[in-house]
Amino acid sequence: MPFKSTVGDYQTVATLETFGFLPPMTQDEIYDQIAYIIAQGWSPVVEHVHPSRSMSIYWSYWKLPFFGEKDLSVIVSELEGCHRAYPDHHVRLVGYDAYTQSQGSCFVVFEAR
Repeated sequence: MPFKSTVGDYQTVATLETFGFLPPMTQDEIYDQIAYIIAQGWSPVVEHVHPSRSMSIYWSYWKLPFFGEKDLSVIVSELEGCHRAYPDHHVRLVGYDAYTQSQGSCFVVFEAR
C-alpha cells in the first residue's frame, strides 16, 4: 500500500523564498534576520511583486539597494513604507553579497493581504 502523506505534495507547493516551509516569522525573528544581513556586510534590498506574478517574473525594487547601511531602523522603515504603498503585494528583503555577487539571504517580510 503506497504511503499517503497528510502534509501534501511538497514538490508542487509554491513557497516564497528561503523560509517558505517554516511558520511565519515573528517581528523579533525578522529583526534578527535583518541584523544578520547587516552584520555580514551584505547590501539590503527591498523588493515587491503582486502575488499573481510572484513565481513567474522578476520582483521590482522598492528603491536602490541600501549599500553600506548599518541602521536596522532605516531598513525596517523602508520595508514598512513599501508595504503601505503596495498592500496587495508581497514584500521581501534580499541581502546581496558583493564578494560572491549573489544573494546571501532572501525572505518575504509581508505577504499580500
